[in-house]
Amino acid sequence: MSHTHSHQRSQKNLLFSIVLNIGITVSQVIGGFLSGSLALLSDALHNFTDVVSLIISYVASKFSAKSATSNRTFGYKRAEILAAFVNSASLIIIAIILIKESFVHFFNPKIINSDLVIWLSALAIVGNGLSVLLLLKDRKTNMNLTSAYFHLLTDMLASVAVLIGGLLMKFYGIFWVDSVLTFLIAVYLIYVGVKLFKGSFKVLMLYTPAQIDIEEIVTKVNAFPLVKNMHHVHIWQLNEDELHLEAEIDFEEDITLSTFDNLLVEIETILLQEYGINHITIQPEFNKSDNKNIIVQD
Repeated sequence: MSHTHSHQRSQKNLLFSIVLNIGITVSQVIGGFLSGSLALLSDALHNFTDVVSLIISYVASKFSAKSATSNRTFGYKRAEILAAFVNSASLIIIAIILIKESFVHFFNPKIINSDLVIWLSALAIVGNGLSVLLLLKDRKTNMNLTSAYFHLLTDMLASVAVLIGGLLMKFYGIFWVDSVLTFLIAVYLIYVGVKLFKGSFKVLMLYTPAQIDIEEIVTKVNAFPLVKNMHHVHIWQLNEDELHLEAEIDFEEDITLSTFDNLLVEIETILLQEYGINHITIQPEFNKSDNKNIIVQD
């Protein structure tokens, strides 16, 4: 399947999930007020944040496919990374709110209409479960879809907690179990959110990808004939598909342009095959008086 077709499919799945979650949110808000269930209203709030995050993911996905222009030479390729950053931050915020609410509900349990809670939480599980299945295949393709997927997965788990709480309230009169399950889900939400937040933050800040050893790359390039010193190296991840390197190479001799081109092809082959670096810009130099350190602060 082509990248373009896969991208279009993921966009359609996101759009369907948005519509589905709007319906779930509206029904839970109405049901929460009718039943007097704060847990159901909390789940509705969680679903609403999912709708917002899914819209962000959908818009970012659409923008990322736009062509580059003279004043946007990279186009919107980083839109999905930015969306992943925003969504992961919202995951953490939601988790903190859920933890706070779980403590409040634990110490102040209230009798509510459990039948309505059971049916509406079951509806939310089915709806979010369908959305999770739609994004299951594409969740590993980029950070944006990963963040959207985990939003939906954790919301489905939250609905499961509400359902279990509703059943225990109905048949056993146990009202505090909802708070305990919500707390556990929130802790998991923080774990997932922090991981996504750190990953997207590093990409946005142009960190060198964790799997890349710059000194090892420099050592390999310096071993090429005529290469004196590779320096002023920058390696960064633009988006999920592009890994960039720019550097300067000082040569032993005043080589011809064709000789440089031949060496460049060999260097590019090694960097692509061994490190996955697919966008390479190298500035050739000969006896230039400049900083020869590997890393130079511009």
